[in-house]
Amino acid sequence: MNTKMTTFSESDIDKRILKAIGEMGFETPMAVQQQVIPFLLKQTRDLVALAHTGTGKTAAFGIPIIQQINMASKQTQALILAPTRELCLQITDDLANMAKYIDNLNIVPIYGGANIVTQIRQVASGAQIVVATPGRMLDMLNRKKVNVSAIKWLVLDEADEMLNMGFKEELNGVLASTPEDKRVLLFSATMPRGIEAIAHSYMKKPMEITVGTRNTGAENVAHQYYVVHAKDRYLALKRIADFYPDIYAIIFCRTRTETQEVADMLMKDGYNADALHGDLSQVQRDSVMNRFRSRNLQMLVATGVAARGIDVVDLTHIINYNLPDDIEDYTHRSGRTGRAGKSGISIVIVNIKEVFRIGQIEKQISKKFSQVKVPTGPEVCEKQLLHLVEKLKSTEIQHADIDPFLPAALARLKDLSKEDIIARFISAEFNRFLSYYRDAADINVSQKKEMKAMPSRTASKSVPGGLTRLSVNLGKMEKFNAKKLQAYLLEAANIAKLHVANVDVQLCNSYFEVESQFAEVLIARFGKEKYAQRRVKIDFAERGGRGDYPGKRYAGGAKTRESFFFNKRKKPAKRY
Repeated sequence: MNTKMTTFSESDIDKRILKAIGEMGFETPMAVQQQVIPFLLKQTRDLVALAHTGTGKTAAFGIPIIQQINMASKQTQALILAPTRELCLQITDDLANMAKYIDNLNIVPIYGGANIVTQIRQVASGAQIVVATPGRMLDMLNRKKVNVSAIKWLVLDEADEMLNMGFKEELNGVLASTPEDKRVLLFSATMPRGIEAIAHSYMKKPMEITVGTRNTGAENVAHQYYVVHAKDRYLALKRIADFYPDIYAIIFCRTRTETQEVADMLMKDGYNADALHGDLSQVQRDSVMNRFRSRNLQMLVATGVAARGIDVVDLTHIINYNLPDDIEDYTHRSGRTGRAGKSGISIVIVNIKEVFRIGQIEKQISKKFSQVKVPTGPEVCEKQLLHLVEKLKSTEIQHADIDPFLPAALARLKDLSKEDIIARFISAEFNRFLSYYRDAADINVSQKKEMKAMPSRTASKSVPGGLTRLSVNLGKMEKFNAKKLQAYLLEAANIAKLHVANVDVQLCNSYFEVESQFAEVLIARFGKEKYAQRRVKIDFAERGGRGDYPGKRYAGGAKTRESFFFNKRKKPAKRY
């Protein structure tokens, strides 16, 4: 194995690249760069690198590729695939900055949502490096507008997210169009079975480099959870935001509709927030992201899919307004803070019936969560007041501008003591805030009291293994897959410790299993439930026809892309 690189200057990196990365602020190589850059410069094997988002992966593969590109040829020699247009553009910008002093190198991004004719023209002019999203890249290959027959490098960046987003077919299509003798570099935060399958099918005895531990959370992230009633979820979000006046966060929601609703409420209440989801045009997405990156927005409310590929180094918090359905998605979300050696906080807001999932995540990511109390009104007010005082203390006085007006102001204030002036100033700046929180209730939930108050479970029919198979009159006609149906059943049922397994989605109905003790409770809970204005009916599977029987097992459905629906955007209003 290669020797770790301790400094950039002591490595075999081209001096022109060293000059460029020095201007970018690169000083000491990050862990993934220490191992990957020397390996790629000296070895010829394929590579699987497991490292969390924000650990310097772009430079790890970008520097060696730029250094080994043949500038005399205009053929496409490197193809880099990324899951989202944001990450595609970001990689392109980073590579361009690294290659600032390299002449005759052309890097072209190819992604959906932009003019394909322009992209075809850019590639035709000669692109040694192409950075692309899988869908648009396959489209270009099908049109025969990109020639990848001579590529020497194929990079799959954030490969696990590409699979999570449903790009398996597109990846297979692109990979099948590339030459056998290419070098494949696979970068991923986690190592699910899909990634192992890609490594087995398309790579030749790859070297594996792991930074940290497989499938674990990032080291610089503190994990916290707040327990509130479901109806108080938004109030908890506001208090968290108010308790951290300098918050710079992404708030993750489960659906596009919820994303827009939460963003609208935050904007209406006067917070610097906006939404990012799949129904926005490319112009709207770029506008939102530019405002967020420039910190004109403090909070970005996003779906997991829309936020993939976003790389903002200084995020202070990740807030899970709702937990994702898959634990791997939580790993990706939390990994968006605590980047580049900085610390961050990943927050989960749960109700009492979701607390059990915290333990599941802890086990998966090998990190412990801390339960934190939602700040009370007085605690929020004290934090905001001290923040205002610190801001006042650190304000730089522009004497040239202010001195001409001071005599008149001091004359007006001569009858007030220093303490009176401070008290009046704070009141003028703070009265609305104090008024809002004066009588604010404590919205924390006592888990012990809630668990004691919960009704006892009703026994039901059981099968070997303690599972009962049920049917529901929802299926592919309602655009459900296994993952979405499982999430819907859990959310609508709202039963603590309920697990839905072995989901089999048919055209008009579906089948699933639950622990026997919950079967009749679940059937009763859905007695008046409606979906899309149609009554939902859950029954024992043996009563539902199709020859199904209790205990029959099916494999869960594959992951698909998240679907979205349009919702009008609202303008921000005054806070409180």
